[in-house]
Amino acid sequence: MRVAYENRFAELEPLLPRVEKPSRYIDHEWGTLSSSEARYRACLIYPDVYEVGLPNQGIAILYAALNAQEGISCERGYVPWVDMADLMREAGVPLLSLEGAAPVASFDVVGIHIPHEMAATNVLETLDLAGISLLSSERGEDDPLIIAGGPSVYNPEPLAPFIDAFLIGEGEEHIVELCREHERLRDAGASRDEILRRLADIPGTYVPSLYEVRFDEPCTAHGFARPRAGSHAPETIYKRIVADFGATDPVAQSIVPFAQLVHDRLSIEVLRGCARGCRFCQAGMTYRPVRERTSDQIVSAVIAGLEKTGYDEVSLTSLSTTDHSCCREILGRLNARLGDTGTRISIPSQRLDSFGIDMAASVAGEKKGGLTFAPEAGSQRLRDVINKNVTEEDLERATRAGFEAGWRRVKLYFMMGLPQETDEDIVAIAELADRTYELAREVVPPAQRGGISVSVSCSVFIPKASTPFQWCGQLDDAEVKRRQQLLLHSVRNRAVRVHYHDADTSLIEAVLSRGGRDVADIVLGAWKRGARFDAWTEQFSLDAWEQAACAAGLELRSIAQQPYDLVQRLPWEHISTGASRGFFEREYRRALNAQTTADCTRTSCTGCGICPTLGVDNVLVGDRR
Repeated sequence: MRVAYENRFAELEPLLPRVEKPSRYIDHEWGTLSSSEARYRACLIYPDVYEVGLPNQGIAILYAALNAQEGISCERGYVPWVDMADLMREAGVPLLSLEGAAPVASFDVVGIHIPHEMAATNVLETLDLAGISLLSSERGEDDPLIIAGGPSVYNPEPLAPFIDAFLIGEGEEHIVELCREHERLRDAGASRDEILRRLADIPGTYVPSLYEVRFDEPCTAHGFARPRAGSHAPETIYKRIVADFGATDPVAQSIVPFAQLVHDRLSIEVLRGCARGCRFCQAGMTYRPVRERTSDQIVSAVIAGLEKTGYDEVSLTSLSTTDHSCCREILGRLNARLGDTGTRISIPSQRLDSFGIDMAASVAGEKKGGLTFAPEAGSQRLRDVINKNVTEEDLERATRAGFEAGWRRVKLYFMMGLPQETDEDIVAIAELADRTYELAREVVPPAQRGGISVSVSCSVFIPKASTPFQWCGQLDDAEVKRRQQLLLHSVRNRAVRVHYHDADTSLIEAVLSRGGRDVADIVLGAWKRGARFDAWTEQFSLDAWEQAACAAGLELRSIAQQPYDLVQRLPWEHISTGASRGFFEREYRRALNAQTTADCTRTSCTGCGICPTLGVDNVLVGDRR
């Protein structure tokens, strides 16, 4: 029998004066929804600290969906920072939920969000602090069900031995269905093994223990997953999708924190999906098709959400907010409603080809922060390879609009190590940044030029599952560092600042992105050697990962950098976004020839296969053309 509900905050409280930011660990925030009286209890974990995890919209959506169910209560948990984690282990205090300070191990189900690959060791940190066996195979009848979902489960294999069930795709309907079935089976006295077999019947649910790794067909060195004989598990797990996105609650965010958050604002999801087709972009494939909320729903949600939470900033979130077919109308209406309130409207990233002067002025309001654009590649040839479908003229038009509307700061995002990249493409990044700065000096009045800021942020390309570039290897990390230096020395204007991602961290991200179930041994070994909070620069240790790989008989650079052949079965091929392998192969070949593919919401169907496979379609409320 699992531990009955009990509040153990009294054990945690003496530790608070001894740690950084004790507000991370106290409860009673305004707007929480859970109840201690429910028959079925869930705990959702974001595998990072409180101020990073609380703003996460995915957790907020699932938290609201579960707490809306009769008889179900959902609480939240976050990973304690290293100072608190060490003190908790020393004092024998297990990981506790935030709302009720109940042991995480006492819940019926524990759901862990996987926001990015570098959260892998924090998944193990979560389980260990909770006192739950790390390996699914070692958990007993009284242990909670450990489930995982989120943006980075489209290659679940490196975490497969640690998770009882993965929820693939959009979760607000899926998690309720799974918890209800788990509750029914639990109450009927089903064994843990029987429960897992039955949960695998729920569409979109991947139960790793029902699959084995095979090598009897052409495949990579990591093999491929097939259902075990007699398991009756599906050969392919298709992602879940919310067909009627407009029927979901646009104001999932309800909790007002005590502490300053990384993204401290109200977030309203205005659309889901993107059909631009950037060939490196996993999110662009995994969130298809495009589904928009209506203007009326968005405006009403913003007003209601601000009244509910008291924020003075609202972010209109999506993969591509300025692609919303009614974006100009929405921004105009919001500015009319909020113009005299001091409330700021923000958009996370602006499209180069859909961000004109009117939209620049609409987003700015009275408070102008910085503009963010993502050309991704310096040359037009390479932008065609990756199917970015924007030009230098688009960038000049968009930045000119911003500078004329009063902005003085622009950040440009690029990637390094893309397929087909040459040194000329690296130099082109510097040239594009220099031209942007000169454009600013041309537009901005002389008295204001001291405030001009142009910065370049350059990340390392990571081959991702379920994209046309999934067969590509990552650029050798020594070569990444050489090209980073080339970029630094190619920028002529000293006023242009250049930032780039750490090559060592990118190496591990690629290992976790394209490895198989054998990589789980590396994850476990790295965690045992002290790896945790790997996404934090000051915590990351490449040595821990290299030692773990050596102990597992694997080589990090081989996993990250070895290209895969088109005829090989891939470690993640049993997990499907609904897009066909043929579509990915076709897009890969088009990339090699620098041929672009149009956005299906502006032209005709491009044949990715998602709509007919999943029985959904793009839902636009206006005309994008």
